[in-house]
Formats: sequence, C-alpha cells, structure tokens
Amino acid sequence: MADYAPTSWRRLALFALLFVLLTAAGLYSVWGQFAGRELSFDTRLLQPWVLLSLLGLLAVYYLSDALRLGYTLQALGHRVPLRNLLSLVFINLFFSNITPMATGGGFAQIWYLRREGVPLGHATAATTLRTLLAVAFIFTLAPLCLLTLDVFSEGTLGKDIGWALAGFVVLYLGFFILVLFRTRWLIGLVSVILQQLYRWHGLSDRRHRRWQFHLRREMLRFTRAFREYGSGNHWAVFASILTTAIFLVSLFSFPALLLWGLGYSFSYMNVLGLLLVTTFIMYFSPTPGASGISEGVFGHFFRSLIGGPHLLLVTLAWRALTIYLGMAIGLVLFKRTLAKNLLRDAQRNKQ
Repeated sequence: MADYAPTSWRRLALFALLFVLLTAAGLYSVWGQFAGRELSFDTRLLQPWVLLSLLGLLAVYYLSDALRLGYTLQALGHRVPLRNLLSLVFINLFFSNITPMATGGGFAQIWYLRREGVPLGHATAATTLRTLLAVAFIFTLAPLCLLTLDVFSEGTLGKDIGWALAGFVVLYLGFFILVLFRTRWLIGLVSVILQQLYRWHGLSDRRHRRWQFHLRREMLRFTRAFREYGSGNHWAVFASILTTAIFLVSLFSFPALLLWGLGYSFSYMNVLGLLLVTTFIMYFSPTPGASGISEGVFGHFFRSLIGGPHLLLVTLAWRALTIYLGMAIGLVLFKRTLAKNLLRDAQRNKQ
C-alpha cells in the first residue's frame, strides 16, 4: 500500500478527518432540517430481542459480503479461506469509506488478494465483478422502486425522475456491456482520446505510451477474466449471485429492524425501496464513503416514516451498524496486517 510511505498515512488521516467532518455535517443537517432539532434515545432499542436480532443481522451482513467475493474467486479458479475473506470485508469497509468514489477500497482489496496468491488480473476482475453484481441489482431495481412504490409517488421523487434514472441506468449498464463484448471498440475509442490529448500536449510522450499500454492490457485481462467467470464453476457463479442478493437484503433491512424495535408500523417493502434508492444515490457521491450525503438523503427519505425525535437516532444507528463499526474493525486489522508484513520483510532481509 504505497510502500507504507508516511505521505500515504498522512493522506489517509486527512481523508479520515474529512469523513468525520462531512458525517457530522450530514447528521447536523438531519437534526436541523428533518428532525425538528429533536433527538431522544429510546431504551426500546436495548431490548434483548432487538440486540440479538441486530447481532444476527450483522453476522449475515458480514458473512454474505465475504462469501460473495469468495464464490466469485472460486468461479475464477481461486480459493481463499473464509477467515481471510472476512478480514478483507472489514479492510475494504475502512478504505472504501475514507477515499472518494471508493477507489481506495478497490486498491486495498487487490493488494490483499495479491498477498493471498491471486494473480493481479483475477484479483482486479473478482473485486470488479463483485461490485458489478451489486450494481446490477441496485441499478435495475432503483428506477422500478421510484416508478412503483407509493412512498415515492406521494412525495420526494416524482415519476419523471424515475424515468430519467432508468435511462441513465441503461446507459451505465450499456457501457459495461460494451467493455465485455466489444472491448476492442472501446479500446480504440479511448486510444483515440489519449492520442488527441497527447497531440494537445496534455500528456507527455512517456505517460501517453504507458497509459496506452496499461489501458489495452487491463481491459483485455478483465474481459478474459469475466469470460472465465461466466464459463467457470456454475455453482460458484450462482452462489456469488445468491450471496450478493442476501448481502443487499441484509444491508437494507437494518432500518426496518430498528423501526420495529421502536414500535413503528410500516411496509417492509417501502423501507427496502427507500434504502435501495438511497444506496443508488450514494454510488455517485464524490465524498468519502458518501459521508454527509448518505445521512442527508436517508433523513430526507425517512422523515415521512419516522417521528422527529427518532429520525436522527435511527440515522446514526443505521450508519453505525453498517459502516462505522466495520470501519473501526478494518482499521485494526489493516494495522495488524501491515505490522506482520513489516516483520516478515525484516526477517527476510536478515536472512
């Protein structure tokens, strides 16, 4: 990870600070704009059945997240122990939520899988495919929720926006279809763009040649790996899709469980739809881990279901369970992993 350079740690620290500040701003906006400046802790969330249910849902959430990557790797011909996959889940949660657009999360996953002996091309393809499976579910269902659920037809987002998002989804998924089935067309297009940038002196000769080489190599590697995934172990492919669906349902069920604990009556499908659209919007947030934006969008959508005093409480509990807890565990595991690597490298140097 950037050879453990101090500047990388400083950059991570700055991103972490930005995450905290934006999260605080998002929670403050929920408190000030949607919760009527009210906040109260309800001890009903400490009922044994609520705590046990949340613990069970957390176990399903983390386990399914690990298994969806594990089965994707199996389809590509690699097996990684479940314990290591669980470590990767937490490390990914830490990095993907303190780096903008989740780019750091991808690099961290690839770095970790390389340590497990997975080749770079397959590590890149596996992490990308895992993300694409979730994206396919979310991007397909989000416009349907906007167009069909009563909670959206009555207020926050109209059907016109739903149709616009549906069109955007078609374009987005069309891009990946182009990457997978017409790779050389896309390589040619991007190559022309890079060539034009070089002519306009936007790229140096050395960088232009390096980018052209890496572009062709990585796109062809990814396409080859995706085809290996599709023609690999069919049970592993099916299991990767199934565990992705379980992961998403568990992720979207946390607010419903919190609301049941607080005694609210609501449609479970409406809650799933609200969370699905919230997650859809989070994918395009430029802030680290969608911090600030996720809290604000959640408060905006759920204010019609949750009373003012409980809105900020549920928002904070939702983020704490799905993000903050995993990030804290990921930071500890990553530091331990680095310490082991440094010790191992030191022992090799002595030898």
